[in-house]
Amino acid sequence: MQVEIWSDIVCPWCYIGKRRFETALAEFAHRDDVTVTWRSFELDPNTPKVVDGDLASRLAAKYGMTRDQALANQARLTRLAADEGLEFRFEDARAGNTFDGHRLIHLAGEKGLQDAAKERLMKAYFEEGVRPSDPAALVALLAEVGVPAAESEAVLAGDAHADDVRADEALAAQFGISGVPFFVLDRKYGLSGAQPPEAILAALEQAWSESHPAPVLTPVGGDAPICEDAVCEI
Repeated sequence: MQVEIWSDIVCPWCYIGKRRFETALAEFAHRDDVTVTWRSFELDPNTPKVVDGDLASRLAAKYGMTRDQALANQARLTRLAADEGLEFRFEDARAGNTFDGHRLIHLAGEKGLQDAAKERLMKAYFEEGVRPSDPAALVALLAEVGVPAAESEAVLAGDAHADDVRADEALAAQFGISGVPFFVLDRKYGLSGAQPPEAILAALEQAWSESHPAPVLTPVGGDAPICEDAVCEI
């Protein structure tokens, strides 16, 4: 089964959704047959590489709310994240453009390290106050998960994987995806938002059943079952 997940590095619901997906996948009987691909999505492609000011004030201005409302929303997300074993520190968050981070996640994908890279960059932003556009930090974080620093530096020095990021975003637009996280299962089923693990598990099971229908067996010896020597044939 193919599972594609569109998300952004700085999206709190995306990090919560990642954990909930992992919980669901651990309960899925066919988890070893699932291939997960992380797709790029920028919540705000026009974000500068360096953004000054605290996150609550920026969110308040962007969404037309008071700063107190923004802080209350952050507190609620922090509690929900804690339920998933995450420690959000919005007060330390440093905003910045995520395009280069997505490019490096594609680089990591070439080495089978995509999930590890995605996890490390999200943790750095939400829990460690690392700016997602800081080139030195990105290189160091990718090195932690096994991507050679020289390769990350080469990507950041040019435009490698830029087309991959844009292709992911174009595909999202084609599918009508306007918010993340968004899960696509076998290009047949879509699941929007950080759904509870049980909802994600149900979607996985439905998609699996669709692509692996139960065999139809032909009766042996007529319509009635034959039972002899403690064996019944159908």
